Amino acid sequence: MNIHESAEDYLESILKIKEQKGNVRSIDIAAELGFSKPSVSIAMKRLRENGYITMDDSNLIELTEMGRKVATKIYTREKELTLFLENLGVGTENARKDACKMEHDISEETFMKIVEFNQKV
Repeated sequence: MNIHESAEDYLESILKIKEQKGNVRSIDIAAELGFSKPSVSIAMKRLRENGYITMDDSNLIELTEMGRKVATKIYTREKELTLFLENLGVGTENARKDACKMEHDISEETFMKIVEFNQKV
């Protein structure tokens, strides 16, 4: 399944907000990502049409099984990459920012080697 980086970011944000607050609305995603509410609404419509999320009558957003799978993969990558960069001596804030950029682009092989490295440190 091929999914765009921006969609991965939205799904990851939904997962994070759900873990933090319990409920997710478009306004929460807009605040988390720094995007306008209309931009988020358009993205949510696309994610819903493609089967990654559902929205109920109260506009609460839930990840589908497919959406949760993508979100979990990206979130795990971000956490492992952040830890790796911090272990190299990068400050937490820069490690998070850089990990967010890297999470979409590194190969599975490289990611697995980073996980192995993190487990040894």
